[in-house]
Amino acid sequence: MHPMRLRFDNRFLHELPGDPSDEPGIRQVPGAWSRVRPMPVAAPRLVAHSREMAETLGLSDADIASPEFAQVFGGNLLLPGMEPIAVNYGGHQFGHWAGQLGDGRAITLGEAIDADGHRLELQLKGAGPTPYSRSADGRAVMRSSIREFLCSEAMHHLGVPTTRALSLVATGEPVVRDMFYDGHPKEEPGAIVCRVSPSFIRFGNFELPYARGDLDLLRALVRFCIDRDFPELHGEGESLYADWFATVCERTAVLMAHWMRVGFVHGVMNTDNLSILGLTIDYGPYGWIDDFDPDWTPNTTDAGGRRYRFGWQPKIAYWNLTRLAHAISPLFTDVAPLNAGLQRYMDRFVAEDTENVARKLGYASCSEADAERMAALHALLQVAEVDMTLWFRALGRFDPRGDVAPQFALFDAAFYDDDKRTQSTPAFLEWLEGHAARLRQDPLTAAERRARMDAANPKYVLRNYLAQEAIDRAEQGDDAAVMELLDVMRRPYDEQPGRERFAQRRPDWARSKAGCSMLSCSS
Repeated sequence: MHPMRLRFDNRFLHELPGDPSDEPGIRQVPGAWSRVRPMPVAAPRLVAHSREMAETLGLSDADIASPEFAQVFGGNLLLPGMEPIAVNYGGHQFGHWAGQLGDGRAITLGEAIDADGHRLELQLKGAGPTPYSRSADGRAVMRSSIREFLCSEAMHHLGVPTTRALSLVATGEPVVRDMFYDGHPKEEPGAIVCRVSPSFIRFGNFELPYARGDLDLLRALVRFCIDRDFPELHGEGESLYADWFATVCERTAVLMAHWMRVGFVHGVMNTDNLSILGLTIDYGPYGWIDDFDPDWTPNTTDAGGRRYRFGWQPKIAYWNLTRLAHAISPLFTDVAPLNAGLQRYMDRFVAEDTENVARKLGYASCSEADAERMAALHALLQVAEVDMTLWFRALGRFDPRGDVAPQFALFDAAFYDDDKRTQSTPAFLEWLEGHAARLRQDPLTAAERRARMDAANPKYVLRNYLAQEAIDRAEQGDDAAVMELLDVMRRPYDEQPGRERFAQRRPDWARSKAGCSMLSCSS
């Protein structure tokens, strides 16, 4: 890998105040970052990479295949221009202020500038301890690393705003983890993901200096963030800050609508896990809705309160934005601009969600009655235990001019329980009759409707059991399953003949298997 291929400017490090100490050890840090070095590993080996991300960074196939690539992205070697740091931030975790958190197992190698002048921060997750590691070792296991690598890229190909992943490197070293926090730790293979984003700044970056009363750092962070990450915004002072906050609110609303459209559940929507750019960030105990259940959360830590359940995500995002508003309030003489930004969130979410209803049902536009029709469908899907992804994909094959009853067989594969299917059939047929009448009045042609629906309703999503199958094979030394699954997820809206097994409902064996239903924060 020719070192001139990657050019770095590392503005976060050079323009914001940092940790005055470079001593090792966990501690409270006054600045925005700390200098750290990735901890070398025994035998770094490339398991998988994203060819799209490599191309964006200007890395060739020869670069990827070189021994140097695994050394760099396994944490053993720095390229010229790399100046590794861990970033300091706080956050509200499960609704409670947690104080300083920071990058406990993430180390930024540097901010690369690609051939088009775009900024892409390269960050290793699992590369060793930092001052923010909070009694952990800063390492990551293979299973969680595979999940982050695959989902980062799968979300991108679904059209959902997200951080990306460049590479997945096995370390050749074991990591001890207690997967379910139940007193049964064991050794697991270690791995490191290189994740990529224009910015990894989170809501919590602004909450920490506010909580500490460090208004100079707060103001510097806001100005820096606007200047580097929101170059389209102009002006100065409070009006600029208000435009910035409103933009953050709108981007977050767009993100929430995408999550709800595809059935993604983040699992741990703490304020330190929400990106200032409106990107999906920090793939921990995430999950995909199989049977439609607004109350489902994949996070074992959240099993009691279900704060981060699927159906609550838009509400939690709003709550998190109020925390951000509170943190930046010292920069304003009046709260009105902040309230206006929060209103922009609500308005934008409703608009995006309304458009998604139209797209998912195949309507040219969405009326209030159409929104009620979708709500009625959601209620049926929940009661009858129906697979969300399979139902909506099949709905695109429904002919509103044909007899409804015989077409109900289109949805057979989406039902998890035969008895519930039988009991709910009359209600579904009634719903489909109303849907057919609505479609017959719609201006879209059959071909236009099918294309519109197929572009909104994916055939393939990264179901937990699929990820777990790839993990099980990778832990036995078979890397091919990870790349095969990544290749399927590259075209989630296409039919992909021969790959139908990746588009099946969750099998019964995966209903309660570890990794296929609930996951812990260390997953």
